[in-house]
Amino acid sequence: MTRPTDLSADRLAELEAFALDLARAAGAAILPLFRADHGLENKAEGQAFDPVTAADRGAEAAIRQAIAERYPEHGIIGEEYGEDRPGAEFVWVLDPVDGTRAFVAGLPLWTTLIGLRFEGRPVAGVIAQPYLDEFYVGTALGSRLIRSGEEQLLAVRPCPRLTEAVIATTDPGLFNGAEAGAWAQVRQAARIARYGCDAYAYAMVAAGTMDLVVEAGLKAWDIDAAIPLLEGAGGLVTDWRGEPVGDQGGQVALAGDRACLQGALIALRRAAE
Repeated sequence: MTRPTDLSADRLAELEAFALDLARAAGAAILPLFRADHGLENKAEGQAFDPVTAADRGAEAAIRQAIAERYPEHGIIGEEYGEDRPGAEFVWVLDPVDGTRAFVAGLPLWTTLIGLRFEGRPVAGVIAQPYLDEFYVGTALGSRLIRSGEEQLLAVRPCPRLTEAVIATTDPGLFNGAEAGAWAQVRQAARIARYGCDAYAYAMVAAGTMDLVVEAGLKAWDIDAAIPLLEGAGGLVTDWRGEPVGDQGGQVALAGDRACLQGALIALRRAAE
């Protein structure tokens, strides 16, 4: 069986370029609705609130159409429209607007997440913030930021001690009881914590401005794009036991420095599922 690392450099570059095209197509669908009439709906039942907008749906539809035209044999797993050939050799994993709450609030912290799996493993990822004209892309060839036509190589920064770390999570209120206790211990040890950044914080770890992000309850489309990006920048993505993230998401830690991650895992392992 071919391993993901056996993809040629030319093939990875081709797929990476197409992933960027998808991100730009998503941005074209999303930006006219940002800070405008975005058609907010609630897709949850009962008292819960799970927002979705016309931007989420329009962007994923645009991405799916582009994939069908270019690579009709590829599979797709998307937040808004479900699965199509999820067992294919190549599978695109899509979150058209990650951080819909930020989008609705008019904050430029939402992103478009485009991941690509080859034989079940993430091999390419884009975290795009089109309003800021920022496209963070990563493969085994490395990671870089493309902004205003210029490219910058990305590299995580050293942070061997959790006590010196800038950390993040989307919302501490999303953790269950044991998870909340583990997060509180990590937060108490860290220097600075920021909230509400969603996947934009993942890009900041890859860019070397943040050190650790801790999340729980993630879906595949929330994390797949970040794995190649972080690894291409020299970072790490694990579950709360320090093991590789499964294909369904779950409890995840993203870090730039292994020693910092190990410091956090002392607490996180106690609440690992």
